[in-house]
Amino acid sequence: MSVPVYFGSARQTRLQASETLPAKLDLILERLHVRDRVKDETVVIKMHTGNNLNYSTVPPVFVRKVVQAVKDGGGKPFVADVTWDVEGAELRGYSPQAIGCPVYPAAGPLDKHSYVHERPFKNMREWKVAGLIEEAGFLINFAHVKGHPSCGVGGAIKNLALGCMVGQTRGAIHDTCHFDRYWFGELCPEAAVRAQIIDACPHAALTEDKEHPGELHLHIEECNQCGRCLRVAPPGSLRIDAVNFHAFQEACAISADITLSTFAPGKSVHLNLATNMTPMCDCFGFTTLAILPDLGLLGSDDILALEQATLDLTAGMRLMEENLPTSLEVHHRSGHPFQQLHGPLKDPYRVLDYAQALGLGSRSYEIVDVMPVEPIARDPAGYIPAR
Repeated sequence: MSVPVYFGSARQTRLQASETLPAKLDLILERLHVRDRVKDETVVIKMHTGNNLNYSTVPPVFVRKVVQAVKDGGGKPFVADVTWDVEGAELRGYSPQAIGCPVYPAAGPLDKHSYVHERPFKNMREWKVAGLIEEAGFLINFAHVKGHPSCGVGGAIKNLALGCMVGQTRGAIHDTCHFDRYWFGELCPEAAVRAQIIDACPHAALTEDKEHPGELHLHIEECNQCGRCLRVAPPGSLRIDAVNFHAFQEACAISADITLSTFAPGKSVHLNLATNMTPMCDCFGFTTLAILPDLGLLGSDDILALEQATLDLTAGMRLMEENLPTSLEVHHRSGHPFQQLHGPLKDPYRVLDYAQALGLGSRSYEIVDVMPVEPIARDPAGYIPAR
């Protein structure tokens, strides 16, 4: 059975405010019956407030629309994000005066207010959900779609997977990539050869391991799997293996599952804003040029259907390589555009495989356009000679 995913295009027919994307957000919130579902609820709006000089996160005008809908329905809203991003959020427009509600650190000012959930996975045994997330009665998951150097793309799942956990858990999620061995130093005992392997990477993805002399450390985020290091490394000494890259995606699916398990059925909705889609996560503290055309806004009760629809609608877009920072490299052109950018082993659909196995939702969806763009037919313009 297909799940409805409500969609508002970034395009519009007429030059009217009522046809702009913030107005379409109102229509999506109506279709999701948000006002009818939040009465007397403490509602956490989980979003990424960015940091430093970032300006590509969800614009405050959209956040205020969501806040107002919650207030209209009799709910008590607040925005939450990780501690160090909330500090200074008002400098990027996320002040109570601008958005209409408080902005709180999800795990408290010291990032210590949390609830422990046991779930063994690779190097992890426990996951600490931020206290204000778990204590809220209703969740509005409002994500900005963009590229991500660990998994290809960041959207609704990653917004929960990392943004709803304390820093210790976020670090452990990233460390799952190193659980399975990829460096076999006994096959490369010479320091000079190790230096050549490191130098072969144009993206500084390989370094000497700080804690284990003679070992190499692979920075998954910087690695686009170009294979230059493998040309230098002695056979078998280094592996660029899917298991290391996919570990992060599986951990994100588990983390999102744990977060959503703290909310009762029907007590969460999910929104993806797919505009100003940049190469990297908003946590990088700056914004680059967009590398995909603006798509619009999508919303659903089903996080898996939402992510599937978002990926499918962006999959056929052209990666605007001319907008990329020159330090980035596209060396293959198959798969999703963000996969083309970040490497073949960073398939953004992979996390949906793990999420589906965990029962997070349905990948079968039906797009419901809340305000279709109207084609306008015109008579051909005639040629009027100048006199």
